[in-house]
Amino acid sequence: MPVTTTDRPPITVSIVSHGQLALILPLLDQLDAFSAGLIEKVVLTVNIPEADLLAGRRWSFPVERIDNARPMGFGANNNQAFRRCATAWFLVLNPDIRFDRDVLAPLLAQARPDAGLLTPRILEPGKAAPEQHRRVLTPLEILRRRRPGYAIPAVPAWVPGLFMLFRAEAYAAVQGFDERFFMYGEDFDICARLALAGWRLQVGEDLLAHHEAQRASRTSRRHLYWHVTSLLKVWTSGAFWRYWRRA
Repeated sequence: MPVTTTDRPPITVSIVSHGQLALILPLLDQLDAFSAGLIEKVVLTVNIPEADLLAGRRWSFPVERIDNARPMGFGANNNQAFRRCATAWFLVLNPDIRFDRDVLAPLLAQARPDAGLLTPRILEPGKAAPEQHRRVLTPLEILRRRRPGYAIPAVPAWVPGLFMLFRAEAYAAVQGFDERFFMYGEDFDICARLALAGWRLQVGEDLLAHHEAQRASRTSRRHLYWHVTSLLKVWTSGAFWRYWRRA
């Protein structure tokens, strides 16, 4: 488990690039502009070789870079970054998340003692309202989610892995992401395992982050394959069935 002290910024940020450094540059600038005092460091994982667009750039926080010898999945990359975390909180961010103000300070201020995972509301491009809360991920829920009359839960059963601010103690307690998921599905799985371990998923209902929505699974056969196979792994896992019965 990471060692924490009281004289350091409380958050380590993990961002993974899949040839996306051009997307990550404005994200780092926004973190620096709005939340620099809360960030101990950013762990940036370069998952596939790409041009070094960060050369010569500086921010208020250090950017600790990992260049993978071979591509790894979402969970494995963030678990690797967590091993370099020595702060009380561990923030997993998508490269295409955007901010127009500080979200981290008010999120931490709202955190309850049993909150293992914090997140703001997420606004997708062209939408007037944030993404709706989601029920337990089942085939029927996927079919009904966008239909009229869908009963939106007051509290989500899980949140997508776009912006996940973990209490480091909670992340360590559930041993992080399940690395059997290469991409997709691991966000639901870790939410389920945190809840089963007694940790709360807490949403900052008055806070907003923007998502620039790089939806590869709609255009790439490889990503669609990962999406479908990950759903099958979710629905055959013990954590899913225990969480579904409890819900």
